[in-house]
Amino acid sequence: MEDVKIEDIAQDVKKITDEELKSVQEKVNAINQVQMQIGGLEVQKTLGIETLKGHQQELQVIQKQLEDKYGKVSVNLTDGTLTEIPEQDGQADTKN
Repeated sequence: MEDVKIEDIAQDVKKITDEELKSVQEKVNAINQVQMQIGGLEVQKTLGIETLKGHQQELQVIQKQLEDKYGKVSVNLTDGTLTEIPEQDGQADTKN
């Protein structure tokens, strides 16, 4: 059996240059940072969607209260004036 020295094994190991290693490490770190940013944006998006849903539900409650008080009307968002929504075939026109 042939004696194998550690120095011989170390010489057989192939490596990239320090500059190449640094370049690869920088790109991997950059990718990881962008992935973290995307994750943060996804969390913000999810929170934004939940906030939007909450506002929409609150608006529906307000609209129901206004309908109970004023009937089927359209509200001008600039000055608050009311316009009756005409009935069509026994149902209110909900396109406005």
